[in-house]
Amino acid sequence: MTTDLTTAPIPALIRRLAIPSGIGFFFNTMFNVVDTWYAGRLSTTALAAMSLCFPVFFIILAVGAGISTGATTLIGNALGRGRRDEAQQFVLQSLSFALVHAIALTGLGLAFAPRIFVFMGAQGEYLSLALGYMNVTLCGAIFSMLNFVMSAILNSHGNTATYRNFLVTAFFLNLVLDPWFMYGGLGVPTMGLPGIALATISTQCMGNFYLFSRLSRLGFLPTFTLRELWPRRQYYGELMKQGFPSALNMMTVTVGIFIITWFAGRFGKEVVAAYGIGTRVEQLALLPIMGLNVSTLALTAQNFGAGNLKRIRHVLALSLRYGFVLAAIGTVLVLAFSTELMSAFSRDGAVINAGVRYLWIEAFVFPAYVLLYVCVSAMQGVKRPGFALLIGLYRQIAAPALAFPLLAIMLGWGVMGIWWGIFITTWSAAVIVVIYVSWIVKKLEKDTLPP
Repeated sequence: MTTDLTTAPIPALIRRLAIPSGIGFFFNTMFNVVDTWYAGRLSTTALAAMSLCFPVFFIILAVGAGISTGATTLIGNALGRGRRDEAQQFVLQSLSFALVHAIALTGLGLAFAPRIFVFMGAQGEYLSLALGYMNVTLCGAIFSMLNFVMSAILNSHGNTATYRNFLVTAFFLNLVLDPWFMYGGLGVPTMGLPGIALATISTQCMGNFYLFSRLSRLGFLPTFTLRELWPRRQYYGELMKQGFPSALNMMTVTVGIFIITWFAGRFGKEVVAAYGIGTRVEQLALLPIMGLNVSTLALTAQNFGAGNLKRIRHVLALSLRYGFVLAAIGTVLVLAFSTELMSAFSRDGAVINAGVRYLWIEAFVFPAYVLLYVCVSAMQGVKRPGFALLIGLYRQIAAPALAFPLLAIMLGWGVMGIWWGIFITTWSAAVIVVIYVSWIVKKLEKDTLPP
């Protein structure tokens, strides 16, 4: 059953969309935690090799997420306008768009990953393990990319429970497949680290069959011929226009992490370790908020297509309200248990102390993330994806490059200058976002007034 996102009560819609999405995000995060844990059981070198693969893997993730965002927006807009034929064309073209990019990323990755890893200092067993893991992952990129698009199709129709079911099932399957493929048995050879990658792409492949069958049964996927998947300039152009800025915005996160890590490294490896642990704690605290991104994008996309701008304002207000409540709970819990949380990951007193100081500042940034996530999702829903990229460039690159040297070095605040720099850059970006989004919403409302 599909809920009409343009007429049903908004509070119920947000809960119906956001809660399953939030649960899905949690199990997806735990999926990656399990992979990391099993890699650590193999060896420190295997764990380092998996970490070395992250920048290349993140490119696949960013492109997939960008295509998903663009597909959700365009399909949702078409559905909101009552153009089901156009929506179905975007469904089919999104699938082929994902296939084309998956093939391209696989080819480029297989060609350039060895050079990238050597440039990053890998050699010998370290390099061999990284390539073994990455090559298997790249060969399965097509399954991951299709799942991104199929989740977008479901989200645009107001269905987030189906993808949640896949993520929950994939988590439990991975618990079984990881050790089986790593250590072998029952006719399966011992594969070590590549076995973890094979377990991942196996669950993704199973997800393809499950999601495709669900899309067909729900009527979201029309019957089609292979010829209808052939690229069409009009639809590919729209998907590129909406999806690529979102993908590039995600890629700025990698640059931002590099900048923070580089400055933190000036104050010792304990500070770098504290930042790494602190970001994991932060991610866990923000998980309940992540579902609001999906609900905001889906609701905004359909209502923008339908011209229901008052409902968009209502979606923003309620999503921010729910997000602030969740952020406040996260802030209180992190402040109350900061020492215990850091101690769960490290026994080094210097790491724990540096991490606690980081969390005591970062906990007050959680509401700013709510503003950023919800407002950026709303702008993507009203077909303004370029704003997300601009704010990402400011928050992840431009502002930190200025704030960190000023606070940490010139003013002599040391490592606390970095932590306060993150606070200032994130909150300043949130303020810019609020001002911009308020202006855009008023402008859209004014443009739709009768002459």
